[in-house]
Amino acid sequence: MIKFKSALAIALSLAISVGTAVPSMAARVYDADKNAWVEASTMASRSRGGSAIRKEIVDYQTSYKPGTIVIETGERRLYLVLEGGKAMKYGVGVGRDGFTWSGTHRITRKAEWPGWTPPPQMRKRVPDLPAYMPGGPDNPLGARALYIGSTLYRVHGTSEPRSIGLAVSSGCIRLTNEDVADLYDRVSVGAQIVVNH
Repeated sequence: MIKFKSALAIALSLAISVGTAVPSMAARVYDADKNAWVEASTMASRSRGGSAIRKEIVDYQTSYKPGTIVIETGERRLYLVLEGGKAMKYGVGVGRDGFTWSGTHRITRKAEWPGWTPPPQMRKRVPDLPAYMPGGPDNPLGARALYIGSTLYRVHGTSEPRSIGLAVSSGCIRLTNEDVADLYDRVSVGAQIVVNH
């Protein structure tokens, strides 16, 4: 009977820990500074988890239709075109020297807490990378990912919010987890994405 109670206690504690490891994705985000899941609304009023760049609505005259994503790599900003000559502007991290690119594509897929399969070229450069990493707060793709056409690139969150505004990626566009969740909710599969140098 004691062995059964011990096994039951272990099973319950595992179930509880597994249950708390997967939060309600709509209402909670991972705070890397606290190493914990927190309510998304509390992150909005804080220091952006290490990024000083805040999203904001700005004047933005363009011929692109609302819903289009425009990434200005040199400026390290992403603009989501809105109605009435406005855009939501986000700070982003971009590709480092030798990994920048430009072009016009479509968003072909969206994923919450996506798993990551490093491409063969990346695994050749960094041999100790895993073949696959499940989604979660330690995953390099962060809370959300928007897949860009048939390219290997994505607009995604990051577990390294201090990299926003820097050129450090292998070509993907990074936002804070808070900002990528906001963008994810505003963008549809099929939306146009324009990446400028």
